[in-house]
Amino acid sequence: MEANTRSTGRLPAAFLTPGSSSFMDFLSEHQPEMLPGNRQLPPMQGVIEAPHGTTIVAVTFPGGVVLAGDRRATMGNVIAQRDIEKVFPADEYSAVGIAGTAGLAVEMVKLFQLELEHFEKVEGAQLSLEGKANRLSTMIRSNLGMAMQGLAVVPLFAGYDVDRERGRIFSYDVTGGRSEEHNFAATGSGSVFARGAMKKLFRGDLTEEQATTLVVQALYDAADDDSATGGPDVARRIYPIVTVITEDGFRRLTDEESSEIARSILERRLEQPDGPRAALL
Repeated sequence: MEANTRSTGRLPAAFLTPGSSSFMDFLSEHQPEMLPGNRQLPPMQGVIEAPHGTTIVAVTFPGGVVLAGDRRATMGNVIAQRDIEKVFPADEYSAVGIAGTAGLAVEMVKLFQLELEHFEKVEGAQLSLEGKANRLSTMIRSNLGMAMQGLAVVPLFAGYDVDRERGRIFSYDVTGGRSEEHNFAATGSGSVFARGAMKKLFRGDLTEEQATTLVVQALYDAADDDSATGGPDVARRIYPIVTVITEDGFRRLTDEESSEIARSILERRLEQPDGPRAALL
């Protein structure tokens, strides 16, 4: 929605009228066609081929949570993009990892970021982590019509709960159903393999460094068995996106940090191709 100030030099009344602290409510009232769930699709003539994001993983550790994703997007049996970004900051203390239809997922994340920023500006305070998870659930539910036509978005949401002083993870289904995950979680096509790796490697006393290594190891294992998941690509210098959220806020590991973790895992795999179970941590 744009504010045309050329004619009068003033903002439209919609921008000046007190209302809900939800930006989605504002759009639904003044320009509902801009909401993704309100768009009308043409009659379906088969399955829409669109790039899809795949595997996202998250793990908690004392002091925070790590959220990471691989870099591959697929379109059927074709690699649509090798370096797509699937993990985004939602605000200072939370992040979203996307799986599903890439274009819709990125748009949903941008709308979610705006929703949280709008609430903070109107109310003068941040939503609780629980409240953020609920807002995202509502947005996913509004996309159900497109999901029924094969354009589903299934994110993973993680953040640092400043009230409980610990990291938390929330997963979703296509209907917007929300579940809090404990210790670790995964979504996307390679989630079964990633979850199996994390189940064997997780400990309650992980350090931040060990947690970041664990998620990259899980993504590597997923890529080993799932063709839609991209592992560390040393030749192209493409590595998983790894983010850490603690009481200090959101931080994304640099390419140098991610590559160092990936290379250490690859070196161990060259020494023991079947994957050492005890060598990671």
